[in-house]
Amino acid sequence: MTEVQYSVIIPVFNSEKSLEELFERIERFFKKLNCSFEVVFVDDGSRDKSWEILKKMKQDNPINIKAIRLSKNFGQHIAVFCGLKHISGGIIITMDDDLQNPPEEIAKLIHKYDETSASLVYGVYSTKKHGWLRNIGSLIIKKCSKFFSGSQGEGSSFRLFTREVADQIISQTQSLIFIDELLLWYASDIQFVEVIHERRKYGNSGYSKFKLFSFAVNLLMYYTTFPLKLMINFGFFSSLISFLIGSRYIYKKIFLKVAVPGYTSLIVTILFSTGLIILSLGIIGEYLLRIYLGQNKKPPYNIRQSLL
Repeated sequence: MTEVQYSVIIPVFNSEKSLEELFERIERFFKKLNCSFEVVFVDDGSRDKSWEILKKMKQDNPINIKAIRLSKNFGQHIAVFCGLKHISGGIIITMDDDLQNPPEEIAKLIHKYDETSASLVYGVYSTKKHGWLRNIGSLIIKKCSKFFSGSQGEGSSFRLFTREVADQIISQTQSLIFIDELLLWYASDIQFVEVIHERRKYGNSGYSKFKLFSFAVNLLMYYTTFPLKLMINFGFFSSLISFLIGSRYIYKKIFLKVAVPGYTSLIVTILFSTGLIILSLGIIGEYLLRIYLGQNKKPPYNIRQSLL
């Protein structure tokens, strides 16, 4: 039996102002619940004083805090993945560092878990208090995940899952980690509970337009075969159209003795087919790159310092 009942994993990025309040509220909650817990903070390449604050917090709370500092910014999902490899608890909770997930709302996740014995419980928001850009980006990623991989299209970074699911997730070796896709793959019973989402108290979101777009593209390439299927279907369709058009010109030339203007149709056909071939080669090359990275066993993250 594990000594620690709950492990809370929190990716940290430029959140020096919220860290102490966040831990104090988590500590107060679990003491009221009379449960053993630990909080695993993973500093994902912060450029402010987050790491200095985490070191001080660790000194003041050596039992309940673990702090890991990554060598650079690898992204929220990889930071969570790193945290999973350093947990001791039987139940894992993940949440953001910005206090938009009130620590007191953990009670709803635990209650739903106790009620259903689900292997995964998502906290979902009736109203999200992110900025419009983050909301749109999150919506697009969720809809793409639902359409391309058949997931529920719901969920958030505020979640609870079992140690068994965590152990299966950390067996992954690919360099891009998308925690939600892995959770949906390994979790046998998924439940949802509505939770409060508050406005960000300090600073701004670390998700830029480029990061959201890059993450969506990587998700599409790593966790779906949609680009390959699109390439196959589009290639078949364009080949069929080209064959029909070519047959029409041949028929007119042989049987109707009609002169077929050559330059315009020829150059359009060449440009179209060349563009299609280059696009297809690019998609194949992207998949080959990911196969190459997987074969090289490149680690998804690199730890600069850890306080465990």
